[in-house]
Formats: sequence, structure tokens, C-alpha cells
Amino acid sequence: MAGRRRGRGSNQQQQQAASQSQKGGPRRAPREPAAFAKTTGYESDIPHEKLTIAQARRGTPAHRPVRVYADGIFDLFHSGHARALMQAKNVFPNTHLIVGVCSDELTHKFKGYTVMTEDERYDALRHCRYVDEVVRDAPWTLTTEFLQKHKIDFVAHDDIPYTSAGSEDVYKHIKEAGMFVATQRTEGISTSDLITRIVRDYDIYVRRNLQRGYTARELNVGFINEKKYRLQNQVDKMKETVRTVEEKSKHFVYRVEEKSQDLIHKWEEKSREFISNFLELFGPEGAWHVIQERSGRMLQALSPYSSPRGSPSSSPTRRRSVSPDSSPASASASPSSLSPPSSPSSPKRESRSRRKASFKRSAQ
Repeated sequence: MAGRRRGRGSNQQQQQAASQSQKGGPRRAPREPAAFAKTTGYESDIPHEKLTIAQARRGTPAHRPVRVYADGIFDLFHSGHARALMQAKNVFPNTHLIVGVCSDELTHKFKGYTVMTEDERYDALRHCRYVDEVVRDAPWTLTTEFLQKHKIDFVAHDDIPYTSAGSEDVYKHIKEAGMFVATQRTEGISTSDLITRIVRDYDIYVRRNLQRGYTARELNVGFINEKKYRLQNQVDKMKETVRTVEEKSKHFVYRVEEKSQDLIHKWEEKSREFISNFLELFGPEGAWHVIQERSGRMLQALSPYSSPRGSPSSSPTRRRSVSPDSSPASASASPSSLSPPSSPSSPKRESRSRRKASFKRSAQ
């Protein structure tokens, strides 16, 4: 069902387009350039009655589009030209836009020299999306015969009086006939502005074209100026090279600084971590002291209690043994003479030495 509906819709659109092309003349496809107007003028079997602006704004007549004419030089075709043609195209609901382009002879006579030739200007207008038809060698002043020849209903141009060819306003008679529709100019861009930019920066553009391979003869530049421009190009290249090297060196220094800061930051973190680990291991409450304390306790539990050699608390009984031939007087000596000398040892060791001495006396 959807496919059938789409097919019906497309057939209806094709029929409407065919009927419009039959009524309003041949219509160009969007992908084709605009056609050139015939030298004999517009030919149609449909009678061409005069329209008012009110009728054209309502979209009547339905059997043909409103034929609007806009003319100009269109040298260095730019966005200001395109905007003016867009306004002329959309001034009425159904518009056939005809654009007249003046020849080089008329333009050089009444306005001045152009950058583009007339053929280049004709072709530029043909490829504008808003243009339906292009009139070559258009007249400088519109006559009644020209308007009737091309079946023109209205003329579109900006409302500023155009003084030329000895007239205060070449569109004055069109305005009085009620056939004039005004468009708005685009500020900030015009053909004269573009030429002014080129003339103002002449040296820059000459050097640019010399770099691109144009010869000094093609640019109408003398020998001395050519050498000057080429020398300036070399100097600019050297400046650009120095600037590039400087930027790269700055970037390299910045990267080195960034890397060094990262290394310093990592070194500080590692040093803090090393110090904290060292304190945890060898500090007053560290694991190393705990291990030493536990190992000391284990050694005390495993080894017998004995005084070290040469210590003042060592008992003289170990160095001197009592012989069996000793006299009873010596055997019956006072305990004070047999007891070891006082030492700054602990009370536990003193009690142990006393017990050993008493045990030896009883054994004797």
C-alpha cells in the first residue's frame, strides 16, 4: 500500500511538473545550468497579459509564472550578487527569473573596465541556482520593445537611484509604470570593494603569484621589482623557519620541564615512602626492635645463667678449686671470706651465688 501511495504521489508530481512546464515554458533541472535567452525573444502560445504587483503576490495567474528581470554587470560574481538574485527569485510565489548581463563594450563605455570578460560573466550567471534564463548583451537602459520582446512582467533592482548614461535614474520609467520591485543591497561586499583590496595589497598578491609560478612578464612586473619581491619571499621563508624552530624549541623545553617536574614529584613520593617504611621497620616501635626483643627472650630461656668472663660479679670459686689437703681452718673459714665480692649485679644473681657457696660448704 505504501509503495502504491508513493507511486501515485510521484506520478502526480510528475504530471504537475509537466503541466507547469507546458504552461510556463521549459523549466531547467536543478543539476543543469540556466539556459540562454533566444535572440528572437520569448515565444509562447499562451497570451501574456499585464499583471499588477498585487496579482503577482497572490500567485496569479496560475497558468504561467511571473517573469521577473534583473540586470547588471556581475563582475567578480560574489555573495552580494547571489543575495540580490535570491530576493528577485522569491519576490513572488511563482517566479521565472531572467538575468540580463551587459557586454564588455557597454560596460567599458558607461562604467569602466572589468576583471572578467563578458563570456566569463555570462557563464557565472548560468551556474547560479536562482537564475532560470540569461540574456546576453543586455541593454544599458531598458526599453519598452525589450520588455515586450522577453515578456517581462517586473524588473528587480535595489531602490537606490542608479545614475548613468546622462540619466539621474535609469529605472525611473520602470518605477512610474508600476513594474519595479525593490531588493536590498548586501553591505560590506561589492566588486569595487574586492578590487580595492587587491590594489591596496598589491605587493602581497604579486609575491603570491610569483611563488605560484607566474612570470614577471605575466604580472607586468619590472626586473628590479621582481628581484625585490623574490628577496622578500626568501626573507619571509627564513622568518617562518626561525619561527617554526623557535616554537619547536619552546615545545621541547616545555616538555622537558614537564618531565622533570614529573620525575621530581615521583622522587618525592618514593622518598616519603622509603622513609615511612624505614621508620616502620627500625623505629622505636618498629618490627626490628620487636624481633630483637623476642630473640633475646628466646636466648635467655635456652642458655644457663652465667656471668661473662672477667666481670666483677664472677665467683672466685670457679677460678680456684678447693684442694683436699686444705687445712680445717681454711675449711672452717667464715662465709664472708668465701663469698664473692659485691658487684652491681641484680639481687637474683647474688642469691644464686650464695646458694652455690652454701652447697659447696655442705659438700665439704
